[in-house]
Amino acid sequence: MSEKTKAIHEFDLPDAAATARLGEALAARLEAGGLILLRGDLGAGKTTLARALVQAHLASHGIAEEVPSPTFTLVQTYESPVLLIAHADLYRIEEPSELQELGLAEMLDEGVLLVEWPERAEEELRRLTPDRLDISLFLMPEGMHRARIEATGSWAARLEGLTI
Repeated sequence: MSEKTKAIHEFDLPDAAATARLGEALAARLEAGGLILLRGDLGAGKTTLARALVQAHLASHGIAEEVPSPTFTLVQTYESPVLLIAHADLYRIEEPSELQELGLAEMLDEGVLLVEWPERAEEELRRLTPDRLDISLFLMPEGMHRARIEATGSWAARLEGLTI
């Protein structure tokens, strides 16, 4: 599939459990070389979704591990027998050039790169791979959230039939 291959999915997420279910559903579709960009205001559910995705992937391989937010460490890595997941939070980086220092491109070669606050290094991240999930989480009235997922490259086919 080309970078132009794109699919768009939208989900209403009435609570944190629904956000976690979306993360679990995405975990079943992970493949090495995939980039997942998580966007949204503070409190929109980025870390909830990321944590559920990582925990579900690890659990599918019999691994129980705590998944903290990487806000202060910038990058947390998790390994299963089949995949490395690097969970990055770019909120605290000051220059897009810091991505190289973090080694995110190398981590993507070995697995999946899950990035919160990708806006801090948008162009650099998009150059890494055409296989991207761009997930925007929105706060809605009455405590609801909404997820809008743009799947580009091989992600488009992998998300066919996605439900939560």
